[in-house]
Amino acid sequence: MSSPGDQRTVRPPADDAEIPAFWRSLGLPGLIDVHTHFMPSNVLAKVWAYFDRFAETDGRPRWEIRYRHEEERRLRLLRGFGVRRFTAMLYPHRPGMAQWLNGWAADFAARTPDCLRTATFFPEPEAGAYVAAAIEDGARVFKAHIQVGAYDPRDPLLDPVWGLLAESRTPVVVHCGSGPEAGPHTGPAVFAEVLARHPRLIPIVAHLGMPEYAEFLDLADRHPGLRLDTTMAFTDFAEGMHPWPAELTPRLADLGDRVLLGTDFPNIPYSYAHQLAALTRLHLGDDWLRAVCHDNAARLFAR
Repeated sequence: MSSPGDQRTVRPPADDAEIPAFWRSLGLPGLIDVHTHFMPSNVLAKVWAYFDRFAETDGRPRWEIRYRHEEERRLRLLRGFGVRRFTAMLYPHRPGMAQWLNGWAADFAARTPDCLRTATFFPEPEAGAYVAAAIEDGARVFKAHIQVGAYDPRDPLLDPVWGLLAESRTPVVVHCGSGPEAGPHTGPAVFAEVLARHPRLIPIVAHLGMPEYAEFLDLADRHPGLRLDTTMAFTDFAEGMHPWPAELTPRLADLGDRVLLGTDFPNIPYSYAHQLAALTRLHLGDDWLRAVCHDNAARLFAR
């Protein structure tokens, strides 16, 4: 894998129109984004309302959603960028919601063949049954949002869920870091206990574990199945809140085969191109960029 001193030859995209030239210059067939959001319109409206309120406390920067469009236009945009595979990250914030979301996601994937069928869960007695059903029906990736759900991932009601995901080797994107806001059960120590109980689990830690970057890299060192996605990391917006420590970059290079492109599209306050440009300014080399932007996810979801 590349090291921080490697020559960078690819030119970062200055705007969205230059994204295809970016991945073509890497010799890639396109991009794979493991952290994109598609969900029922009423749920997405509530998510957008949360971000609209983001700057109202603590003097934080305003979060102006860049791609606040209807669903079909968002799909056209992603495909125009050259995103060949993407996800429909969705998540419940209360009991009785996850199974309905999974039904919506199954329908979305059926009419959107380039979407990796996504599912979710919540700590409730029926979680094991509907997660088993979703896996059996073809779910390729799950989403767990510990911050929004405000649940303890160590809840005994989730033991069968983590066990099913581990046994089936189904990846799960987990928002367990404490950014942009800490939750009652976020942070690496809590999720480390889940991994201790379920060492075969394949978690993809969202946002590189922001802001506990070093601690989640430590967790990755101890658990070879753990991946990390790049969602929002290294962008100017994230650097203003939770800057990436430059001394960690060599460790990120060493973990290059377990880092996956994620963006949070459409819920980002900057262009999609900026996330890709932010990755190039790490100066980790073209091999690393190829792996992160496509090859690592292609290998993970090849089954």
